[in-house]
Amino acid sequence: MKLALHWKILIGLALGVVVGVGINLLWTSNTWAAMGVNDVPTFLGAPSDARATAEAPGGANADAGFVADASRFVRNANAFIGDLFMRLLRFIAVPIVLFSLIAGVASLNDTAKLGRIGGKTIGIYLATTAFAITVGLLAANVVGPGRGFPEELRESLRESSAADASTRIGNAQDRPTTWDVLLDVVPQNPFTALATTEMLQVVFAALMVGIGLTMLPKAQAAPVVRISETMTEVVIKVVHLILIIAPYAVFSLIVEVLADLGLPVLGSLAKYCLTVVGGLAFMMFGVYPLVLRVLTPVRYRRFFGAISPAQLLAFSSASSGATLPVTMECCEERLGVKEEVNSFVLPIGATINMDGTALYQGVAAVFIAQMYGMDLTIGEQLTIVLTATLASIGTAAVPGVGIVMLVIVLQSVGIPLEGIAVILGVDRILDMCRTSCNVTGDCMVCATVAHSEGALLSEGEARERAASVGASDESPKADDERERAYE
Repeated sequence: MKLALHWKILIGLALGVVVGVGINLLWTSNTWAAMGVNDVPTFLGAPSDARATAEAPGGANADAGFVADASRFVRNANAFIGDLFMRLLRFIAVPIVLFSLIAGVASLNDTAKLGRIGGKTIGIYLATTAFAITVGLLAANVVGPGRGFPEELRESLRESSAADASTRIGNAQDRPTTWDVLLDVVPQNPFTALATTEMLQVVFAALMVGIGLTMLPKAQAAPVVRISETMTEVVIKVVHLILIIAPYAVFSLIVEVLADLGLPVLGSLAKYCLTVVGGLAFMMFGVYPLVLRVLTPVRYRRFFGAISPAQLLAFSSASSGATLPVTMECCEERLGVKEEVNSFVLPIGATINMDGTALYQGVAAVFIAQMYGMDLTIGEQLTIVLTATLASIGTAAVPGVGIVMLVIVLQSVGIPLEGIAVILGVDRILDMCRTSCNVTGDCMVCATVAHSEGALLSEGEARERAASVGASDESPKADDERERAYE
């Protein structure tokens, strides 16, 4: 019996956790032993300077034995597979947005309808972002993850990540103003935007081309529309091929992260991490299904059964931009959203919808403030809500962007930026969690807007569509995955 795609990815994820932690434990213990270090801090893995020394030619790992060498080889091999998969996803991200959006807008034949869809999309995205950060603030105030945080532990964690934190803070402080970000939506050269993967600029360019096509006589616009539709189908077929290796890539990406991070640092910040993850879980499995139940006919099992591959890939890659092609495939072919809405709502969401990241901002800001003995007033917390919501607009959908937004949030209420160094060690694993929340929010808004526009298939129609797409696919694996999408 063949497994559906999301089960294969889950198995890859679970195995990746086990192997990644195992490599970290073996590599760290052998490296420290080879360096003659006996008094290892319990809350730290091998520090960056120790790793650099060990990895140098003739360094400590030369004497660390076969186990350390083998574990490092496995870690590097998995990093290669994961990076290759990410490149493949980024390779198709721009083409699928460009061609599907041109075809979708041109098929509307109504600029008023386009404006209506755009208004609903942006309005819901901003509303859910503001709600998410409010949830984060409430959770952090109730749990109090930073209260009583040991000063010695704080200083040790801060020193271990001081250099990295300083670099990231400096980069974040050089961030352009909100006006510059809004102006930057319009590309000076659309071909440069395509080449540099400036996704919001690509969306703008595609919208302009699509609107221009709607203003031409149908006979004149038809060849361009047909080319765009055909290229969209071509890219979707490429997505199907890439998804075949998704379970192995998920395994590789998780191994790389946990081999570097390990459990000790995660354990020292467990209360903080659990507060963030709990808030994200509340949004993903409580708020979003509730919105769908109230506003659409989409129910819990149908929703998560359709989007689970996108959620799992978002978790592994920590990039909603790289996951975008899979998110679009899941919403259109598995959830039943028509292309005219799917191709517009999801590219916008991958750029401006940062629900998970905004929630993380709230928890992180309160955690750092509590750690330094600061009490945030209601006014300051409202400032955090407003700042994080606005900062999410135009922020790149790439790993680590949460730190950029966090610098802006902390500056808005006077919280010491040095506190970022304390939480930097676990940022990657939390980035994976919040990206999965972001993608889930994208799919929820896509389904909501589609239903309001009569562009959402019924559950039966969606099943038939998934089965027909699978039947026409040349890949037997893809066929099996689609037929089992709703099992």
